[in-house]
Amino acid sequence: MMTVLLKNVTIVDSNNSALHLKKRDILIKNGIIDTIASRVPTSGNTKVIDEKNLHVSIGWFDTSVSFGEPGYEERETIANGLKTAAKGGFTDVILNPNTNPLPDSSSDIVFLKNASKDQLTNLHPLGTLTVKGQGKDLAELFDMMNAGAIGFYDYKHPIENSNLLKIALQYAQNFDGLIYSFPMDPKIAGKGVVNEGIVSTKMGLKGIPALAEELQITRDLFILEYTGGKLHIPTISTAGGVKLIAGAKKKGLDVSCSVAIHNLVIDDSVLEEYDTNFKVMPPLRTKKDIKALQKGLKEGIIDFVTSDHTPMNIEEKRVEFDNAAYGTIGLQSAFGILNDIFGVESTVEILTRGRKRYKLDAISIKKKEKACLTLFEPTEEHTLKSADLCSTSQNSMFIGRQLKGKVYGLIQGDQTIF
Repeated sequence: MMTVLLKNVTIVDSNNSALHLKKRDILIKNGIIDTIASRVPTSGNTKVIDEKNLHVSIGWFDTSVSFGEPGYEERETIANGLKTAAKGGFTDVILNPNTNPLPDSSSDIVFLKNASKDQLTNLHPLGTLTVKGQGKDLAELFDMMNAGAIGFYDYKHPIENSNLLKIALQYAQNFDGLIYSFPMDPKIAGKGVVNEGIVSTKMGLKGIPALAEELQITRDLFILEYTGGKLHIPTISTAGGVKLIAGAKKKGLDVSCSVAIHNLVIDDSVLEEYDTNFKVMPPLRTKKDIKALQKGLKEGIIDFVTSDHTPMNIEEKRVEFDNAAYGTIGLQSAFGILNDIFGVESTVEILTRGRKRYKLDAISIKKKEKACLTLFEPTEEHTLKSADLCSTSQNSMFIGRQLKGKVYGLIQGDQTIF
């Protein structure tokens, strides 16, 4: 039997006005919240957590992470990836189908679920939309959902065949499935590797225009309007993309979207150093895009923010910019960056969004509820160093950046990391 007492902790929970921003003691017995009071006396075999400026919220949720297992264990195993997520404050993460082999059958989903058992952070896998992610035939969507897949996505591969997206949206309505479509028209993007603009011209690199994203989103929304169903557009990056999704939501279409944290804070001017850690997909865009994305997030047009954590081993990054792999890691820097821009209340609200969209159980800080809590300190400023990173791959574009606040740990049921 495990008893944990959080002493003098500030509760951040805007859905609970009676406790929001109040200081309380919280007693957790056997993974269940037992008492919330101004003062709870300590007794016997209780683990007491009493830290400077300790804050608590419901557990944080990241809708887009990649690890490597199976197939790319040298980038990140599932066990180490989930440990990294826990250190970043995340009690739940959605795992992208970015492995070898790709998860396109129910047995692949069962493997991923089993590999993540007994970890502090819950893993919710996505299955591929098509067989082997090749964009030709639909995968076994219904079987994968029954095995635990919570959506279907050919990771970072656009659905080129419009009819395939139409059929997927129609078919998935039979079991309330969520279909993903990556927002990039591959013909317009061509061989581009960075945002098309002044910086790409200066650097002599092929550009990906905002048009590539906006055309694909326009097509997807037209198809959604025709078919009905549930569509998720992951990691948008342009001002035009925000505008298109706002229009679709006004029409009442069931569409959600996310933005990667790096697209919210860093513009393409950093690329002039040719540092491959800044090579991501979708690419870093302009200051104008950043402004529109931040505004879209505040207004609820953008549903979720994600770290888009993509570990890549050093051999895949230490090559010419054109040939380097896309991706940056971001689980451990997510809170510090968002908190610096949006402040603690908005950041917690952003980091706890999304459970309903993915049909996960609602969680709250109430008596008799299972404890699913993130513990953090919101004011301490520090510079991110590579030594701080728990991930096997170190490809973070945020190394050397000032972060605000730090994560102390998690409580998930009767498990604690602190």
